[in-house]
Amino acid sequence: MAGFFRIFSRFSWQSALDVLLVAAVFYGLLRLFRGTQAVQLLRGILVVVLLIFLITSQLQLPAFSWLVGNSLPAVLVAIPVIFQPELRRALERLGRAAPFTIGREEQRAAYLVEQLSQATLELSARRHGAIIVLEGETGLQDYADNGVPVDGRVTGRLLLSIFYPGTALHDGAVIVRGNRIVAASSVLPLTERSLADTLGTRHRAAIGITEQSDALAIIVSEETGIISIARRGTVARRLDERRLTRVLESFYQRPSFRERGI
Repeated sequence: MAGFFRIFSRFSWQSALDVLLVAAVFYGLLRLFRGTQAVQLLRGILVVVLLIFLITSQLQLPAFSWLVGNSLPAVLVAIPVIFQPELRRALERLGRAAPFTIGREEQRAAYLVEQLSQATLELSARRHGAIIVLEGETGLQDYADNGVPVDGRVTGRLLLSIFYPGTALHDGAVIVRGNRIVAASSVLPLTERSLADTLGTRHRAAIGITEQSDALAIIVSEETGIISIARRGTVARRLDERRLTRVLESFYQRPSFRERGI
């Protein structure tokens, strides 16, 4: 107890500022990675670092302290490599959040809703099967990597071309991140739940990806042309233009998209 009071007596405003800055750094890292698949790994690293610090500060373990001290440079080099996709997206997010881009967000959201809804309605009228996955805060890069890179602006014509029957990319999912089509012909995880016989592989894949992330999936049935929406592991079917537009507007008007830009 006396040692605690002795440490506290040395605590000054500079010490408080020092602690706040360290806390702000960790808070910023967790916030940048929030909702991504890397956040669990980052939390695990922070827990391990904290445990190592407590052990080495309380116990005299020369060999262990030597191992930790010599391993630290390698860990500092490995972290940017491990988190490279997330760090890149975080820096892009900071750039998009600049004051001069904030006024454009509503226009971009309206453009995306228009292009996605028009393409979906046209695919439905033609009965061209499709599954379009809109990435939320949870990163979908793993699924984009197993598809074919596209990196094209979201347009109705591009989506109609991708899902035209017989093309090389029509069989699979399109991954949309912000206003870019990241990849096409991506393979998604299938839900393990039992579904109605009228729901095929596309619906199972759409439900599966929304069970594992906060994405929104648009499905167009090849047999019937029915438009469905999957979100949070559930599916809503037989959407008309008004309901589809309302769902898309709600998705792109979420605070997370306004904070980071589209």
